[in-house]
Amino acid sequence: MGLFDRLKKRDREVDPSTVDDVLLKAILNGEAIKREDALTLPAVSGAVDFISSTIASMPVKLFKYKQGKVEEQDKDPRVNMLNVDTGDTLNAYQLKKALVEDYLLGKGGYCYIERERNDVVALKYIPEEFISIYRDPNPLDKWFTIFCYDAEFYPHDFIKLLRNTKDGASGVGLCAEVSKALEAAYNMLKYQLMLVKSGGNKKGFIKSQRKLGQEEIDLLKAAWQNLYANDQSNVVVLNNGLEFQEASNTSVEMQLNESKKTLQDEINNIFHITGDYYETFKTAIYPIVKAFETELNRVLLLEKEKGKYFFEFDVKEIIRANIKERYEAYKIAKEIGLKTLNELRRDENLNDIEGLDVVDFGLGSVLYDVNTKQYYTPNTGDIKGGDVTVSEDGDENISYSEHIPLNTNERGLNV
Repeated sequence: MGLFDRLKKRDREVDPSTVDDVLLKAILNGEAIKREDALTLPAVSGAVDFISSTIASMPVKLFKYKQGKVEEQDKDPRVNMLNVDTGDTLNAYQLKKALVEDYLLGKGGYCYIERERNDVVALKYIPEEFISIYRDPNPLDKWFTIFCYDAEFYPHDFIKLLRNTKDGASGVGLCAEVSKALEAAYNMLKYQLMLVKSGGNKKGFIKSQRKLGQEEIDLLKAAWQNLYANDQSNVVVLNNGLEFQEASNTSVEMQLNESKKTLQDEINNIFHITGDYYETFKTAIYPIVKAFETELNRVLLLEKEKGKYFFEFDVKEIIRANIKERYEAYKIAKEIGLKTLNELRRDENLNDIEGLDVVDFGLGSVLYDVNTKQYYTPNTGDIKGGDVTVSEDGDENISYSEHIPLNTNERGLNV
């Protein structure tokens, strides 16, 4: 290619800064959408806030397997950090919400675990822009270190909530994975803003019957620019020989409303938001909850605790907002013998009532006392099993291992 050919090619190149059309400028620039730009979209901001707030509102509980039973460890300081006070400037709700937001839009949510010996003393949220990853290139023996503010850390020093990760160090956010779809929605929003700022005036061009001088052209352009400023009433006077011809609607203008609806549906699909709340919970929220639980069980538990302890989000808080659905769930749990009445009362933060620690096995025929481990049949007055011994005169000195009919009014069985 000769010198003149290169000069001609340079003249044909378009400088994006000189282009007035918003959509065309975005195409010429070819810039990937940024996180802060994506959050200016109402659909994106609403979806991210809904998912992150829902997960942040769930309390995290710690359980322990002990002699075949599961016991809640509500006094453990790690539970308080995950639900109330993190030991940082953010409280537990803000911490969980920030981690989920970074999970959805960034390379992942990172939380530094501050320890004194083996004890966790604080959970400190770290914005993703302060995180750098050094990876070992060996794909068979994956290893990485985390750099934050000129300090080097190991993987177990951080809670890492990662989306679509392939190495366990960083993930792929939606801004990177579906950037083109979000770009289209963002540029559509900017196009609408441009129309609003112009007061809805149509674009067009001026036809002149004679050649205009540069000074006349400059004055005409300045007057036209003032016309499109909608902060005051303006008017352009066309002299004899000048005629304004309105440009035809672009395809974007003609399909603006249809495009808005399509983009809204696409964004909802990206975040798995549907019209059914429970379907949305299963597809949009629950997978993140399980990813969160898995990471907590991996890095917040000591090696000797793993297999005996486990963290779990209390998802029943999600249905607590609907009292009708909550009570219907309680009714089913009682009928199938899943919970006693006192356990259901505890779920509602109510005190126990003596005599309600019984499991109903249905048909109103068999009751099981969880304290004495006795089965009672009200229709026949029979008692079977249990460790409590009861004599015929009411003294507790006979162990019932066989089916023995008794008058429960005289035996004082707690039913």
